[in-house]
Amino acid sequence: MTEALRICSLLPSATEIVFALGLGERLVGVTHECDHPPEAARLPAVTASTLGHGRRDSREIHRHIAGALHAGSSIYTLDQAQLERLDPDLILTQELCDVCAVSYREVERAVHRLEGRRTVLSLEPTTLGTILESVRQVGRAAGVADRAAALADDLRARLDAIAAATAGVAVGPRVLALEWLDPPMAAGHWVPEMVRLAGGQNVLGLEGRPSERVEWVSIAAAAPEVVVLMPCGFALERTIEEHARAPRPPEWSGLPAVQGGQLYAVDGSAYFNRPGPRIVTGVRILAEILHPGRFPRTTPPDAWRRLG
Repeated sequence: MTEALRICSLLPSATEIVFALGLGERLVGVTHECDHPPEAARLPAVTASTLGHGRRDSREIHRHIAGALHAGSSIYTLDQAQLERLDPDLILTQELCDVCAVSYREVERAVHRLEGRRTVLSLEPTTLGTILESVRQVGRAAGVADRAAALADDLRARLDAIAAATAGVAVGPRVLALEWLDPPMAAGHWVPEMVRLAGGQNVLGLEGRPSERVEWVSIAAAAPEVVVLMPCGFALERTIEEHARAPRPPEWSGLPAVQGGQLYAVDGSAYFNRPGPRIVTGVRILAEILHPGRFPRTTPPDAWRRLG
């Protein structure tokens, strides 16, 4: 590893990968959303949100994001002056989602203004396998390829152990994972795969494909037996708050999950939305929810809660 390597992460998931690789001391800048591990929140932030500091509900956030994207603007800003002061050698970013981070085009423009040669690594995971490959990519770019390979192999082994424990499940429950509550959005990309490995049948969302807005009539037709609320960027308590204030359409009370008391809230921000090492814990959370007899609870108290 290059001794002078200075890393700037423009993704919370990349920040978590850097720390998991033991490179936290090389990290000079992060995003305003980087909060894990706690040391990350003490580093200089090079981004800010256009949402401001006031608390907005799910519908208001959705309208703001949709309006910004329709106008061709970003919901994040990048502090060029701060980036220049931090002078990073390696910048970790993404092109996959304009809602998840500063746009790649803006990053390119900012890096172009920096003097000297810089490495920009764009991470684009859409499945559990490509999340593990992102770990390897960061490791190679940072000069710790062997360490990254060992971490990725360990994460894969943990996933395989959960999958092996659910392999004997004849028919898993039908699961709806909601990545947004108002309007409802079915989680995509790696989440349907997480549900499958945990011994469930995912409904509406597709493996490896983006999350998508769904209508309540479609949710009712899917007849989920378990509903897991995991709105993007929300921790457990915020998710519970948003659920309490979200509108209840006529179809809600008729869902098998609601009638059977199988509604759960999780810390989506920590264990489901970010494609980093803690995604493996997310699979364990789902396994504990879906098959408590096979998976005694070992995940943190603030990781998930049954709502009824």
